[in-house]
Amino acid sequence: MKDYEVYSSLKVPKNSKVIMRLDGRSFHSLARDLNLVKPYDENFYKVISEVCRDLFEEFSPLFIYTFSDEISLLFDKLPYDGRIEKLNSVIAGFTSSSFVLHYNTDFKKPPAFDSRIIPINDENILEYFKWRQEESWVNCVNSHGISYLKSKYSNNVANDKINGMSLSDVHELLFQNGINLNDVETYKKRGIGIYRKNKKVVGFNKKENKEQTSYRSHIYIDWQIPKFSEEFFKEIGVLI
Repeated sequence: MKDYEVYSSLKVPKNSKVIMRLDGRSFHSLARDLNLVKPYDENFYKVISEVCRDLFEEFSPLFIYTFSDEISLLFDKLPYDGRIEKLNSVIAGFTSSSFVLHYNTDFKKPPAFDSRIIPINDENILEYFKWRQEESWVNCVNSHGISYLKSKYSNNVANDKINGMSLSDVHELLFQNGINLNDVETYKKRGIGIYRKNKKVVGFNKKENKEQTSYRSHIYIDWQIPKFSEEFFKEIGVLI
């Protein structure tokens, strides 16, 4: 009967880097059910950052990037021998479970994440993450824009107004009304990065009777990531 399993033998090409992108399913409805603070709910982002930490500890990617309800994981070594069926089901399920555990509330409807696999080469890694970071900025502008408009108009009128505006129009509207997006926290504009970073540890060597400095790798949640560049990815060891 195993022959009837449609995708059981489908694998990611060996020795290739892969991005897995996870997206929250119907999180607009979830945000309404949870009564999240608009335009940005700080607790929601703390939960998402801890979900990313869990993903890093469990699956050992090279890098994770998240904004809104989207999480991108960059792998150079895949679990489950690269089996696509297993990767998509287990990692999406793990993410959903981690979200529930960290949110620690009664949900009206079980939250879920879907996932997709994107094989990628080194030349396109920067391009991919710059693309997602640009989307984070778009999300930031529009989230603040619709939040401001809904403070002045009905939901339907606010939605109609923002649908007819360009990104620069929304940015200018906010600025003219005292909202300077340059002053918004970095993670709201650029997202959050999760990667390994060396931490300086000073101990005492009893044998040599002196202080000794060493460096230990730990999972670092970066709330102040810069605009993505080749230098950044080389610095954190994603690119050579």
